[in-house]
Amino acid sequence: MNEKEKPRLSRLTAVLTQLQSKRILTAREIAEKHNVSIRTVYRDIRTLESSGIPIVTEEGKGYSIMQGFNLPPVMFTENEANALITAEQLILKNKDKSFTEQYESAVSKIKSILRHSQKDKIEFLSERIVFRYNAENQKTSNYLMTVQSAVTGFKLIDIEYQSLQDENTKRTIEPFALYSTQENWLLIANCRLRNDFRVFRLDRIRKLIVQNQHFEPHKITLQEYFEKCREKCFTTPDIPLS
Repeated sequence: MNEKEKPRLSRLTAVLTQLQSKRILTAREIAEKHNVSIRTVYRDIRTLESSGIPIVTEEGKGYSIMQGFNLPPVMFTENEANALITAEQLILKNKDKSFTEQYESAVSKIKSILRHSQKDKIEFLSERIVFRYNAENQKTSNYLMTVQSAVTGFKLIDIEYQSLQDENTKRTIEPFALYSTQENWLLIANCRLRNDFRVFRLDRIRKLIVQNQHFEPHKITLQEYFEKCREKCFTTPDIPLS
């Protein structure tokens, strides 16, 4: 193989992996990721297409791989496998039970395609990595996965909520975004009771039901939400915390 072909072959493999990781990718995203020109991206896409990869071009949007097309299992480098196991140990300390259970299920599938030598090393590494926060491995919420689906599906949620002041209320909310701070997951949502955005700690939700009813997506980004919080002189987006 010509020496000049090696970087391109590695890049084509990386581009293919990148295409699998998102629903759609723009040429600019690919170019910036691999530090090449847009013209080079066009050539790479044509090369992948001529190799039998069914890449779909959506005019004005970008590229995607045809739905249902299956590629051979991804091979991980040693550093990638180590990063995976480090993330696993970190996530297992998370306080949301649904999150840790689903991650364990997902990572076990990823581990199944590792080489035998890699499996031995990551098992050894997992015994030598410790995150000291949440040492007792407490699980204080179990709603993260359900809420994530409601966020992406634009579905209304009914909750029974106990505030930090021990006030119990029933709310219908439009889930907007999630973030984590001080080991707790927080849900930003438009509260129909207050007719405004509020922040709810998942571990304070006593009951949660996702409705089949959808709401209109909010015409605001998460960054714009935080900027509005700062404009109102909130010291942190946790305020007002319901």
